[in-house]
Amino acid sequence: MKATTFFKKIFSPMLWLNFVAMACVTVALCFAVKYGIDFYTHHGEKIRVPNVKNKSFADAEKILDNCGLQIQISDTGYVRALPPDCILEQSITPGDVVKSGRVVYVIINASNTPTLTIPDVIDNSSYREARAKLEAMGFKVGEPQFVNGEKDWVYGIRVKDKLLSNGQKVSVDALLIIQVGDGMRDLNDTSVYYTQPSDYYEDETESFHPRNSESEADDFEPVPETDDFEPVPETDDFVPVPEEQQP
Repeated sequence: MKATTFFKKIFSPMLWLNFVAMACVTVALCFAVKYGIDFYTHHGEKIRVPNVKNKSFADAEKILDNCGLQIQISDTGYVRALPPDCILEQSITPGDVVKSGRVVYVIINASNTPTLTIPDVIDNSSYREARAKLEAMGFKVGEPQFVNGEKDWVYGIRVKDKLLSNGQKVSVDALLIIQVGDGMRDLNDTSVYYTQPSDYYEDETESFHPRNSESEADDFEPVPETDDFEPVPETDDFVPVPEEQQP
């Protein structure tokens, strides 16, 4: 290639126009990326999360929507004193600074009383173990009812006058009464228990000897009654004994 041809192409207006166009596109892409990312990430936005606890779900949704935030239910709980669909907890602490479009997860109060399953404690555990397990699950446990049986053994669970069974579902508001053995024998049991009498006795010398009617028979001879018996007359006369005759 001749030098004149080379310089002619280098200084060609079309070539420099392409260079200028490429530079403009590069600059445009840089600005687009910069401002596009800021727009997408809401750079510079500061939204303080409002407190929606103890508010109804409908009211909480309106409040968060006006702030540019979203709401979503993550779980349900139960508080007897609060109405159904009431917000119990929210995932973002009130007052925290976030950007628009952030999702706030909430826990709402259940509309129906939840139920729990009676664990396998009836006729399978002691009173202390059963009470601890039931209270840990969230049940309300009242004073025990003592029944005839092995001491501290769980024989049943009742709610009011209804007896329950293992695996049965019961409302968490129900008061459970555990039937516990009192360690006493059944009063309806008419069995008579016999014990063998002792074959030994203790005499004054603190030695033990077997009872034997033949060897222990007393040699006693009755005295016959006679008519010659004269009773000694009673008298108050006292005769002193001389000193020389006294021993």
